[in-house]
Amino acid sequence: MAVTVGASRLGLDVVRRLPAEARPLIRPGTVRAGVVHLGLGAFHRAHQAVYTEQAIGLAGGDWGIVGVAPRNATLVETLAAQDNLFSVSTLSADDRRTRVVGSLAGVRLAAADPQAVVALLADPAIRVVTLTVTEKAYQLDPAAGTLRPDADLVADLTTDRPPVTVPGLLVRGLLARAAADAGPIALVSCDNLPANGRRLRGLVTQCMAYADTPGQVVDWVGTQVGFPGTMVDRIVPASTPETLAAARHALGVEDLAAVAAEPYTQWVIEDDFPGGRPAWDRAGAVLCADAGPWERLKLRALNGVHSATAYLGALAGRETIADALAMPHLGDVLRRMIAEDVAASFAPPDGVDVVAYGEQVLERFGNPAIRHRTLQVAMDGSQKLPQRVLHTIADLRAAGRSARWAALVVAAWIRFSQGSADDGSALPLDDPLAEVIRAALAAAPQTPAGAVDAILGLDEVVPPEVAADEQVRADLVAWLTDLHRHGVLPTLSNAV
Repeated sequence: MAVTVGASRLGLDVVRRLPAEARPLIRPGTVRAGVVHLGLGAFHRAHQAVYTEQAIGLAGGDWGIVGVAPRNATLVETLAAQDNLFSVSTLSADDRRTRVVGSLAGVRLAAADPQAVVALLADPAIRVVTLTVTEKAYQLDPAAGTLRPDADLVADLTTDRPPVTVPGLLVRGLLARAAADAGPIALVSCDNLPANGRRLRGLVTQCMAYADTPGQVVDWVGTQVGFPGTMVDRIVPASTPETLAAARHALGVEDLAAVAAEPYTQWVIEDDFPGGRPAWDRAGAVLCADAGPWERLKLRALNGVHSATAYLGALAGRETIADALAMPHLGDVLRRMIAEDVAASFAPPDGVDVVAYGEQVLERFGNPAIRHRTLQVAMDGSQKLPQRVLHTIADLRAAGRSARWAALVVAAWIRFSQGSADDGSALPLDDPLAEVIRAALAAAPQTPAGAVDAILGLDEVVPPEVAADEQVRADLVAWLTDLHRHGVLPTLSNAV
């Protein structure tokens, strides 16, 4: 959005003119950097950056964040022009609160100077690295967790060129840190991966093996680097011109990096930080020994339901998640999915009722102020559905239980991947495996059974035990037949 003529721009020089309740808790430049964050998108700015600012404000410490955007030069330029300040608006149906956040100590563009990022990772002052780079950036098989490097990562690990991938940056940074004996550090995945800490450790270990890393460096990483698992939760839709206009109205100045989010926020973190950490627990984060049950709760009862709402909503022509949830019978179907499939598929954290948690999720999804687009949530299905839905199916079937409702989500994804909504309008397949998926569907018989068999044959997406399960196949064919023959709304009506 263009800056309004005559309007001030958010920056240190205007902080005192902001409404008192909107001013940052800390002033950029007054706190030294102790954290590097890879992935400077809206979610990080509305989640980890907020927790970190609150932790510093309450307990002090040199824990300012250097935010690294892999490729988004515009965002880096925008934040730099605003002295690393940005605002977060918290939205409910009848209220909006906007506050500027000051936890960014600096910003960097990895694509412009990857060696500077490597140097940051080797800096003894940096003791924590957090990541929100989405599932696909890890270059792991989503079902097996094994490394699936592309040509760029292979080059990062086997040549001396500057690294261009996130795993390449991490490994090069750890090699430089080990060479400098720069002290312990924690690498903290905040992405929606099951056992994300162990997955990140496995990624680093596999990359070092691929790069033929010397044994003493491997040993150094084994003793000096922590990989705490986490569970993060806050709905943060992509910013729009309306987001920026509302921030300008609340602040009285232009903020071209403004983000908006729902009121709810949660962060569960395994307390494995060999070099120390911000006092995130003082800011409301849950520190624990094992985040696994929390991860499964969120992936299956929130993210899986989110994907279901997105695919069914997009097929029915609904623009936002809240619009989709207002469709007749979708809420009933999702409640049955939560109660009959999700709750039966895993052991939740102590004291947590999965059905009650699911009700809270549906209430959050129905927040009309959060205009989270169905097409945004529907992106990268091949990377998201294994942990969100397919693992639920695998665990249910291993216990001899039906996975009928979870199968509906997969069938809706297949229907979505075929490229058209119920009214015939085109749907985009924004997915790293888009060409693979399209080729498999095109080569299959043009029937629901043919499409199901094509997708079940994608072993980089579907766990083998799910692909071989005849009952799962039958459920998928039945749902996909109904979606093709009747569309989403009659399918939902007939289901309940």
